[in-house]
Amino acid sequence: MPKVELLECFASPSARPFVIEHENEEFTSVCPKTGHPDFGQITLRYEPAGHCVELKSLKLYYQSFRNEGIFYEAVTNRICDDLREVMKPEWIQVVSTWRGRGGIRSRVIAAHGPVPEAWLRG
Repeated sequence: MPKVELLECFASPSARPFVIEHENEEFTSVCPKTGHPDFGQITLRYEPAGHCVELKSLKLYYQSFRNEGIFYEAVTNRICDDLREVMKPEWIQVVSTWRGRGGIRSRVIAAHGPVPEAWLRG
């Protein structure tokens, strides 16, 4: 199972509202139906409400999905839920974009909180 306990936070450096965006271009999980690897990109956007996610811990958390048999939709929602629980941001958006397989490319967007209009389309 993905390891939420790997995630660490630090105090936000500013009380002013601002948006953080992190992109992971090397996300890997496993298709639960075929056992084949799934390769994707995860884009994380959020407005801190006191805490930011520490990047090394985020990388290790993402890597904990590497051998996990999990659907795209579950990956995206799990990441959103775990990060929301750990950071408690004003809002959070997770966009997963998956490499094509069988002629189908997929993109899944999960969010929590009042995501500003500018960020809704990912």
